[in-house]
Amino acid sequence: MKVLLKQDVKGTGKMGDIVDVSDGYARNFLIPKGFAVLANADNINAANIKRRAEKHRVEVQRKNARELASEMSNLTVKVYAKAGENGRLFGSITGKEIADALKAQYDISIDKKKIRIPEPIKTTGITVVSAHMFEQTDAEFKVEVIPAED
Repeated sequence: MKVLLKQDVKGTGKMGDIVDVSDGYARNFLIPKGFAVLANADNINAANIKRRAEKHRVEVQRKNARELASEMSNLTVKVYAKAGENGRLFGSITGKEIADALKAQYDISIDKKKIRIPEPIKTTGITVVSAHMFEQTDAEFKVEVIPAED
């Protein structure tokens, strides 16, 4: 019996695959549990439409991420922190502080976990930082640490 898998099933196939399984396995396990539906023309057509819509959504996300990454390459984000002698900071600059500064200064929302700092920022000055935007798309921008006025 040919069935269309609605989700990944270990040992059988991945979501969207049309697989040929035994009648009992399909009628007694896959279909009642909601893992699969019969592979008729309507179900196959609906799965193809859903697959195309998902592919289009991913392409739009990729395009938007590349545009944002190219826009961010010219940015310099200013972060203020308490500093002691010789420009040494009390603590270090984190991804959260950089993400908050990006949001405040340029209205760009990036998850703090996506910001990659090559080594801890513990001094004032300019540092190049990257942010992972999407699959194989990273944006590099500058972070300028400025001593905060008390």
